[in-house]
Amino acid sequence: MKRILTIICLCALVYACNTETKPKIDGYLVSGDAPGVYNGIRVYLGATDERGRKVNKDTAIVMNEKFEFKGKLDSPKMWFLSVNSVNGSIPLVVENEPIEITIDKDNIENSIVKGGNSNQALQAYTEESKKLDDQRKKLYSQYKTAQDEDSRSKVTEAITNVADQMSELPYKYFEENKDNSLGLVLLNDLLKTKNVDLDRVSDNFYKLDSKTRSSTFGLQINSQIVSLKRVRDAENATKIGNMAPEFTAPTPDGKQLALKDALGKVTIVDFWAAWCGPCRRENPNVVRIYDKYHDKGLEIIGVSLDGNNRQKDPKDAWVKAIEKDKLAWNHVSNLKYFNDPVAKAYNIKSIPATFILDENGTIVAKNLRGSQLEAKIAELLD
Repeated sequence: MKRILTIICLCALVYACNTETKPKIDGYLVSGDAPGVYNGIRVYLGATDERGRKVNKDTAIVMNEKFEFKGKLDSPKMWFLSVNSVNGSIPLVVENEPIEITIDKDNIENSIVKGGNSNQALQAYTEESKKLDDQRKKLYSQYKTAQDEDSRSKVTEAITNVADQMSELPYKYFEENKDNSLGLVLLNDLLKTKNVDLDRVSDNFYKLDSKTRSSTFGLQINSQIVSLKRVRDAENATKIGNMAPEFTAPTPDGKQLALKDALGKVTIVDFWAAWCGPCRRENPNVVRIYDKYHDKGLEIIGVSLDGNNRQKDPKDAWVKAIEKDKLAWNHVSNLKYFNDPVAKAYNIKSIPATFILDENGTIVAKNLRGSQLEAKIAELLD
């Protein structure tokens, strides 16, 4: 009986060892094997910012041909893994789950990545993207050596076809990967491209189920879409030839002034601030132009972007600057710095900034200073 109990205990122990589960990782874990890579070599997880510059996000050191990254992300990221002394990099969807990589130091593109459906799909996406890029490079070479116009025309058509396929590739893989992180990662990357089709990205985003859209990453993407649409709409609204966006804002004495009530034959909407050195240096020129043309129908409405956190009393600074610079025209401000709703409506990224309106409120010129500003006012009123 005693022998039977001993056997049962041993069996139970073996079973327990075989069924032991690994502790759950609270964050991302990228484990790497690097055959042939020397001790002390650095490995990087990096990304590209909005300007296309490479930025390191995490660093590991190879020891005994192994390396490891640990961290925690608030949302999945499209990052790249690179190794010092090894050419190239590996794209990865890094999220809070384990990823295993075996580095091929002779050709890093042949490295093996395991972990998550997202990275399997990403590898397929990367391979297809590379094939198209190789085709495009080959076609460019053919174009350079083409002997006649007919040949160049055919190659140009082929290049356009490949470029169209490359543009469509993220959308194709988005459709195939709505159920994993790659879909959101692709949309996020599309939002960073220069001439993104914002409406198309937005339409694709809203094809996702509500759970995905309301995830942390989904909410971030939605916020980007909303922000980019606001900027786009503001840029469109303030193009020359369009009606200037209407606004109403507080004057220094606390009253509300509407743009429509401040229009003259010609109106300058002047974005400035007490703290803005270039604005203050330009003010004497604006004062001189106002004094010269006010009787002919020139009006100015100054929109102050005072209200930054370095100002102890933004309103006092604003009012004193008006008095000191002798700015004898209409003034408004919400004292919210660049978060001023008027500044947002006009897509103001820096100051000074000016918009010149005709008597109907149509934008006829913008961002003129010095002699150019005076010349335009003279053209409209003399």
